[in-house]
Amino acid sequence: MVIKMFRRQSRISSVLVVIIFIFGEHLVKSSPENDPYKTLGVSKSASQTEIKKAYKHLAREWHPDKNKDPGAEDMFIKITKSYEILSNEERRANFDRYGQMEDNQAFGHSQQQGYRSSFHNSFYFDESFFHFPKSRDFADSKYLLHHAQFNSDVLPDSYRRPYLIKVTSDWCFACIHIEPVWRESVLELEPLGVGIGIVDMGYERRLASQLGAHRTPSILGVVNGRFTFFHQAVVRENLRQFIEDLLPQRMVEKVTDKNYQSFLNGWQSENKPSVLLFDQVPIFPLMYKLTAFAFRDYVRFGYVDQGEKYNTPLLRRFNINTHAPTMLLFKEDTEKPADIIQARGMKRQIMDEFVSNNKFLRVPRLVNQQLFDELCPVKQFHRRRKYCVLLITGEDQAFVPGNEAFLQFATANSKEVLRFAYVYQRQQQPLCQALLQNHAVLSPQVVILERRSPAGKVMYRSVIGGWNGSEEDKHRLYEQLELLQRDPAYLTSDATLPELNNEMAPMFLIQWMNTAYDYFLQIYDDILYSNWREMMPILSLIFSALFILFGTVIIQAFSESGEDKPQKAKPRERPKAEEDDSSRPTTTSRPPKKDFVEVTELTDITYTSNLVKLRPGHINIVLVLSEASKNALLRKFAKEVFSFSGTQTLHFSFLNADKHRQWMPALLALTLDSAQGHSDDEESSDHTGYVLALNGYKKYFCLFRPVFTGDDASEASAAFDSSSSSSSSSSRRKSRSRSRSQTRSRSHSREDGSGSRRASSRATSLEVHHKLDRLGLWMERLMEGTLTRLRVHAWPSLDPAHGSAES
Repeated sequence: MVIKMFRRQSRISSVLVVIIFIFGEHLVKSSPENDPYKTLGVSKSASQTEIKKAYKHLAREWHPDKNKDPGAEDMFIKITKSYEILSNEERRANFDRYGQMEDNQAFGHSQQQGYRSSFHNSFYFDESFFHFPKSRDFADSKYLLHHAQFNSDVLPDSYRRPYLIKVTSDWCFACIHIEPVWRESVLELEPLGVGIGIVDMGYERRLASQLGAHRTPSILGVVNGRFTFFHQAVVRENLRQFIEDLLPQRMVEKVTDKNYQSFLNGWQSENKPSVLLFDQVPIFPLMYKLTAFAFRDYVRFGYVDQGEKYNTPLLRRFNINTHAPTMLLFKEDTEKPADIIQARGMKRQIMDEFVSNNKFLRVPRLVNQQLFDELCPVKQFHRRRKYCVLLITGEDQAFVPGNEAFLQFATANSKEVLRFAYVYQRQQQPLCQALLQNHAVLSPQVVILERRSPAGKVMYRSVIGGWNGSEEDKHRLYEQLELLQRDPAYLTSDATLPELNNEMAPMFLIQWMNTAYDYFLQIYDDILYSNWREMMPILSLIFSALFILFGTVIIQAFSESGEDKPQKAKPRERPKAEEDDSSRPTTTSRPPKKDFVEVTELTDITYTSNLVKLRPGHINIVLVLSEASKNALLRKFAKEVFSFSGTQTLHFSFLNADKHRQWMPALLALTLDSAQGHSDDEESSDHTGYVLALNGYKKYFCLFRPVFTGDDASEASAAFDSSSSSSSSSSRRKSRSRSRSQTRSRSHSREDGSGSRRASSRATSLEVHHKLDRLGLWMERLMEGTLTRLRVHAWPSLDPAHGSAES
């Protein structure tokens, strides 16, 4: 009985829960108070322009600073929330489909299954019928970040101040636990100048993916466009220390009585004013570090601890009140501060105004385009002109008196419309050439200019007489400036200035090292906290590069060792045909390792090593030439054999027939295959253009013969070997041989001197290099092993006194 009653009560409770759930959802969906369209007063078909216009109108009307109505703040938050939903297409589509408003009491259709599983633990009854706890409320709305807003506003601004961003989502119960600490940290860090942001992962998944946040809650910092996640316990002290660690090191220099003078004199090398903060705290205040980070491109920052006894002379020197923080700003004069501020409750806004009003020296040096744009802005309105008085000078000590006189003049005549600056001619040559019209100037010059367009167009006028720093020069410059302020048309010359060189840019090596250091820190952080999802692309890239590198090295090492390794002798004899095939060079030639061909001359010294004792498997390609045709044939020879020069078993040489006239006939006479018809080669005395492939170890050679006669030079062509020619070509070759024999017999009756002169003139009149036109085809057949091999018993000697060389 008890069990039945318990089951009945359970069923009734379940039915009531479902009724309450559906009824509550219906109430929320039908509630006009939660409709963002009615809140902004627009229709559901309104465009983004209409929504934005309605939001701006209502925001001005209900802003708490202008509207003193007690409900103005709640109404303003409601208007802001409605605009956030309707301005985001994804959130607007969700509301149109499910009637879901992010911070009301509605249930999203896609989230109802998860809510039902923890229904009894996740809601409680109150005046609005029921309520689910949320990870954030309306007070966080002003910190919400969207993807476009983050990339257009937050990322660029992170180079001036750090950002602390929390990644959260709806119904994140872990986010609720850190909410009190987060609020306290925001109240502490935001007045110091730290940017605050909140990313809702449920609606900004694209932004969360860009940040690398894949779980909630996550806290990260953004400095200089770089993301760093917070991994410590979420307490206020750790968050404050996390922000300090994000800032670059050594932005603030510790100054004492011993090094203050060198610190203040740094304006000459760094071209920046110097700021000194005197305070009782032994460590640098975070607010001062944040100020130094924001103005690090303009001002140098130092800190003096008033509590140290050795700083007492420094405090007396500048008459510092030790009861309140004091800031001194120095420019060119290191003995007297240009500005001073002292306040017990030093705030960030006061610091920013103090430094921004003194960002530049009285006469700064133009070192980059950014500084030039800020000092000499482009004219926008007729009454807001800015004239730039530019001194073009040098870096040597001889120019120092004139530079100091220009500084004195600028200090005495400082006005709102005038900006004084100087530039080193050697460092900014394009700028000086454009203003001086490419005239070489040995003495300093003063130019008055006004910028007219961002593209570099200026109106200017050079001060006549140059600048030496004399009283006369000061008076002349003063008169021209007074005349310019009365008549702006005084500037008569125009020019287009090039972009300035960045003299302060770090070296490429330093930039590369800084980038590598950032990547190393990122990898170390990912390894330390096991962020493998972010590490996978980097690790994949590293291992792929290492695999390709080591694979290439190993393949190359094995291939080179195989080529250099001599062929081992086989224990048994192979057939002759197989032996001949193995002695052929490989048909696949490697690409050349060099952009030239090494061709050595066969002499008495190199003959033995390059031919007689040539290593097994190696072939020497020898070109026969004369002194007259040497240059032309060598160029053509190198061109034809260049594609084969990568093969390590081929060597290239040339033989001077004028020096060793008897060698070619002696070689042809020793040919074992004399029955194949080489009588024309033996009878001919001109072997210029012949190419031989000599295998010194096997004692055979392949012959390339150009067919080249004086009667028809245009028909010069290469004969590959005697066996490949037809019977008709043999007959023609014999007839040409007989005609040459008759011609030689007639020429022998004349004097030797006139015959040699006539032969040389005939050779030079023809294009000798055409003899090697088909050498490339012959080389291909040589690599294939299809050429006829002519064998000899022994190689003839280059010395005519010896019959043959010893093998």
